[in-house]
Amino acid sequence: MLPGEIVDATAEPLVILAPSPNRVTPRCVHFGECGGCQYQHADYPTQIELKRQILREILALNRIPDPPEIQLHHAAEWEYRNRIRLRIHTAPDSSSGAIQIGYSRRASNDFLPIGMCPIAAPLLLRAASALAQLAAADPAMHRWLRSVAEAELFCSADETRLQILFFLNDADTARREPAAFAQLCDRLRALVPQLAGAGAQLLPGLNRGSRGKARRNARWDGAAWASDGLAYSAGERIYWVSRGAFFQVNRFLVDRLVALVTASQSGDLAWDLFAGVGLFTRALADSFTHVVAVEAGDVAAADLAAAARGGKGRPAFEAVHSPALDFLRARELQRERPNLIVLDPPRAGLGPDAAEVLARIAAPRLVYVSCDPVTLARDLAIVTHAYRIVSIDLIDLFPQTFHMETVVHLHKWPGGEIV
Repeated sequence: MLPGEIVDATAEPLVILAPSPNRVTPRCVHFGECGGCQYQHADYPTQIELKRQILREILALNRIPDPPEIQLHHAAEWEYRNRIRLRIHTAPDSSSGAIQIGYSRRASNDFLPIGMCPIAAPLLLRAASALAQLAAADPAMHRWLRSVAEAELFCSADETRLQILFFLNDADTARREPAAFAQLCDRLRALVPQLAGAGAQLLPGLNRGSRGKARRNARWDGAAWASDGLAYSAGERIYWVSRGAFFQVNRFLVDRLVALVTASQSGDLAWDLFAGVGLFTRALADSFTHVVAVEAGDVAAADLAAAARGGKGRPAFEAVHSPALDFLRARELQRERPNLIVLDPPRAGLGPDAAEVLARIAAPRLVYVSCDPVTLARDLAIVTHAYRIVSIDLIDLFPQTFHMETVVHLHKWPGGEIV
């Protein structure tokens, strides 16, 4: 339902009596059933304006003082995702037990087979379809894929390189047939030449099951084939992204996001919290004497450390493998105060404890990058006791969905810090 529409609320499903002029026909045949997209029924200008309105209302509900006008940034609204995570399913009503690919149905954990996904880079769906094709043609490939619960596919921005990470329900087949995984990857690359590497591991948390299953699975350490990551070009830089490491999902807007966060920033010392593989760190290192990049995730932290060691001479920046809160508490005790702190936390946000420490450290400038407006507003309600907001940019990394990315620049009030 869009603003201004008249509906029959008693009907099931909802009947639209007077549609909005901004309503359009969804491009995806799975829209409404699939849980991935929520806004395909609205034209794109309406989508981004709705997001601006929602962000404005959330900030107001949290009594964020004097927020400036929210600036919008967007790019192509289709085929933008460089990463998708698919469910791999064996059809229960098929005599052959055909392997299907799909997502979850809206508001449920039920499997939804898909034949298209217009927000994903086309290479990702071609590779997923090739997996189903291999399973149908080869019993050994079929047996191996039956043990797979999910597959994460990640490609470079130009779709020239692809990584796949398989998540298995159990390790029995992989342990009995160790050559099958390599054969699967070899045959997949024959169909999808962009495949640069692949890995397989147990579905996270699986070992918390029965004691017998945990003992069996403990004897399998996963599998890997070819390269363990890919080189991702963004702007003038190339980032190494290991299989499973986080990287921004919109292949058309990474450059714009980096510019919004780092442009015109300079000084002696900057901290980049939740740094990932160093997306913002690398840009900050060009204009700051010293940059400290902090990352808690094991895979991304290893990539970050390798990037720090990559140059000749002194490291380009300092990489710290630590939760952000632990880092902030330690540096507060050391009375360190950088010129700039950049933070890009996951959906859970910075958190009240870390926000209070951040405000006490009182760096002159903060840049908060958020993928969740609710946790952003919660954290801003704390730090704005010490800071004023100078700009808010909504960069639409997730068209067709209700998700939004926000970049907030803040400057410290004179004398403003939590004590």
